[in-house]
Amino acid sequence: MKRRTINQAIEEALKREGIPLRAKELYNRIVEDDLYRFKAINPEHIVRTQLRRHSINLDFPTAHKSKHFVFLKDGTYWLKGVDHPTLQDQQKPQAKKVAKYEEIRELHKKYLVNFKHSILSQLGEIDPLEFEHFCRKLLAVYGFRNMKVTQKSKDGGIDGYGELRIGLATMQVAFECKRWSATVGRPKISQFRGDIQGKFQQGIFFTTSRFSREAKDVSFQAGAVPIILVDGNGIVELMIEKRFGVEREDLPIYTNAMDLVLQNNE
Repeated sequence: MKRRTINQAIEEALKREGIPLRAKELYNRIVEDDLYRFKAINPEHIVRTQLRRHSINLDFPTAHKSKHFVFLKDGTYWLKGVDHPTLQDQQKPQAKKVAKYEEIRELHKKYLVNFKHSILSQLGEIDPLEFEHFCRKLLAVYGFRNMKVTQKSKDGGIDGYGELRIGLATMQVAFECKRWSATVGRPKISQFRGDIQGKFQQGIFFTTSRFSREAKDVSFQAGAVPIILVDGNGIVELMIEKRFGVEREDLPIYTNAMDLVLQNNE
């Protein structure tokens, strides 16, 4: 005989009893009828956890997508999709629908996309020189030191430079900033590398737009100064990571755990 899963044992116990049961009652019935042989230290807790995770009207972050049971208002559980006389008053629709955890998470994803887009749009509207100073400050927040923006008449093809301490060594770094809407192609990356070759150990190229595939292909080449490419989305991600120009507000998300209260009345 094929061994039952815990969920199958719970379902069988409910079918045999014919009425909704509490978690403790279900556990006792499973043991008495030898529907499942537990090896856990606290098997009743295992039954309770499975009931909670697989009930269609209990919504919390670790709940399972597969649903087999229904949690009722009196603290008992019943089979999903199976009618029972005792369910008529307990399964009346609520006056107001409460947003489920998955719905809240999807709303948060949409909010985050819109938020990042608004930040990027704002970056695209600032003055080019102000964007250079913005990138200097961003690098400083990320751990770079002595960052400076060069004067236009003496920039030597770069917008700024500074240092990055790695262990006992200090790496000389240059950066270039393009507040563009057009895609940055390979020629700009090659030109930037030529300007810093022999003077700096690393280059960082910022743009509010994006990089072409060819530009990405030449950013790292054997024997040449590596160029780190940071596009518009990358800039916003760095801002969020370091909370640079971004403030974070934690909103508590509450989930219904009334079943834990009701089923502990035994």
